Amino acid sequence: MNKLDTLHDLNQRLDAAEGRLALLDQYYAGEQPLSFLAPEARAALGSRFARMSSNLCRLTVSSLAERLRVTGIVRDGQSDRQAWAGWLRNDLDQLAAAAHREALTLGRSYVIVWADPAGRARVTVESARQVTVRRDPATREVTDAVKRWVDPAARRAYAVLYQPDQITRYTSTAMVAEGAAIPAQAWESTEVIPNPLGVVPVVPLVNTDRLLDLDGRSELADLLPLVDGLNKSLADLMVASEYYARPRRWATGVELVEEPVLNLDGTPQLDDDGQPVTSLVNPYPEGNRMMINEAPEGKFGQLPGADLAAYEAGVRIILGQIMAVSALPAHYVGIFSDNPTSADALRAAEASLAARAEARQQTFGRSWEAVARLMLAVETGADPTALDVRITWADPATRSIAQEADAVVKLHAAGILPTAVALARLGYTDDEIEQIRSARRAQALDTVLVDPKALAS
Repeated sequence: MNKLDTLHDLNQRLDAAEGRLALLDQYYAGEQPLSFLAPEARAALGSRFARMSSNLCRLTVSSLAERLRVTGIVRDGQSDRQAWAGWLRNDLDQLAAAAHREALTLGRSYVIVWADPAGRARVTVESARQVTVRRDPATREVTDAVKRWVDPAARRAYAVLYQPDQITRYTSTAMVAEGAAIPAQAWESTEVIPNPLGVVPVVPLVNTDRLLDLDGRSELADLLPLVDGLNKSLADLMVASEYYARPRRWATGVELVEEPVLNLDGTPQLDDDGQPVTSLVNPYPEGNRMMINEAPEGKFGQLPGADLAAYEAGVRIILGQIMAVSALPAHYVGIFSDNPTSADALRAAEASLAARAEARQQTFGRSWEAVARLMLAVETGADPTALDVRITWADPATRSIAQEADAVVKLHAAGILPTAVALARLGYTDDEIEQIRSARRAQALDTVLVDPKALAS
């Protein structure tokens, strides 16, 4: 298959996935349309609740993403300061979280590694709506990748085709609209760059626990119908509270008042005979606290408001299903009666969520290791397939500072953990650990009143 055919195939994959990814983006933003809503309820809502949404989709993604924090890069069993410096220089301590959120929301995200003008590794995080890959069906290794985007100002499409031996840039030969399909013959090659890495420098972060699910699965996939049901129940609750839950007053023996119907300019509206058009209205405004009736047979009363307990029970049932599917604990979704009473209870309540975060660490860890190998290969010229790199993660479980410090101090005092490892367990980075060790050495020298310059000489 030639390059244009490869580019066309990858473009078709992007186009085929766009509809599903756009829908997932809507749910993540809480901007999905209301579902299961009867026409009568929609008419009653009018424009007041046009977008009733309890955005548990974003909560599901963020509660997992905030527990996926890379703390270090290990090479050949030792902390690799060069790789970690490149990690920080590319802002991956912050952008890695964005990559995780994209992968959890859309099922996959991508990381591209190349060299900047100074020869240092440049790493960018990419969305599945702009990047896709093709894999070898036997080894599942990435054989080709493309990044495609449209410049709305120039109305031109641009694409970069990544292959193991070269990288080719393309520009559309005609103006295109955002989201429009681009035929293969509409692309023109503008630059070809040799690829000395020998591998495609595009790494997918795939959110999956299945071997053959290479496109990943969104964390929102199982939540979509449940969130639709929850939003529908909340909309019904709003309609019921507006029209039925508020007690209604009634009166007999009261004559309705005729009021003229006015035009937009404030003038009376006339019928075909030139007579003013009137309408019958309630003589007692809604805000009146006192009602007077001159008719002796007149009576006043009040209808009881509707009980909303059934809606509350329905919302709790749906929230229970959402909790089961998403592993969100009760205090995350607003069921306040089940709030944890202690740090141990909090940890136990979030055990399922922490276990799911650990599984995602294993899934994404292999991809970040591939990114680290490419970074080192760019800066050292080494073969990326020959590098032994591992990623370390922060503990995804929720523990109080005192609880964590107490456990680590006991292990350190017993001689099980050395100081550097104990500090790493407490969440300190490699740079912070080195600063602490330097400060302790200086403090020890000050304690014994030794001049460091004299000691060095």
